[in-house]
Amino acid sequence: MRRRNWTVPYALFLLVFVIVPLLLIVLYAFTDAEGAFTLANFRKFMMHPEALNTFVYSIGIAVITTLACLLLGYPAAYILSQKQFNTSRTMVVLFILPMWVNILIRTLATVALFDFLNLPLGEGALVFGMVYNFLPFMIYPIYNTLQKMDHNLIEAAQDLGASPVKVFGKVILPLSMPGIMSGIVMVFMPTVSTFAIAELLTMNNIKLFGTTVQENIYNGMWNYGAALSLIMLLLIGITILFTNEEDGASNESGGVI
Repeated sequence: MRRRNWTVPYALFLLVFVIVPLLLIVLYAFTDAEGAFTLANFRKFMMHPEALNTFVYSIGIAVITTLACLLLGYPAAYILSQKQFNTSRTMVVLFILPMWVNILIRTLATVALFDFLNLPLGEGALVFGMVYNFLPFMIYPIYNTLQKMDHNLIEAAQDLGASPVKVFGKVILPLSMPGIMSGIVMVFMPTVSTFAIAELLTMNNIKLFGTTVQENIYNGMWNYGAALSLIMLLLIGITILFTNEEDGASNESGGVI
């Protein structure tokens, strides 16, 4: 029985759903309403203080959310990866279970929770909602890396007299860096580009960069919206390249300090 060749369908999928949309974004970003080549869309972004401030603010919110997810997610992933934790797989499923629910429904539930507790909707609610929605994206890659770690290295460090702090800093943390980098990318990318969470959790009082893109597209300003989308894509691409370089460096050094 001949093996089916999936190369052609996969290439068509990439062409239709990945390459063509990206090419359309680039085309719209570098053209005006009449279709002529222009850099005015990018100049408008650079000369527009509100758009620049929103861009910087969105990066700040994404960084805060990513750091909060890392601080909360790493200990959770570490505990779940321990053999003594007999129900680790069940707990991992419970952590990932909210991802099976639509993100808008989870955000609306967060709004209802804040209303029930009489807490104000604003920047604090925004960060809380971001962390709640994207925390599983940080936990799972770190847990997966820790689960596959060679525990003989930890035992060797302990046999050589290393304290628990040194074992963690010299062995466990370096070996878990690939999972940390993956988690950072998986949290930072959707956080910097989201708009629905900010609209619901701040009652449209705080605008993120994704909201600016959505508003321009919705109002028919396709060219300027495409330019903003391209800027966001470049930021995400730089983040991925940076994390890949860090990941490669840790792999080349063997992970252990």
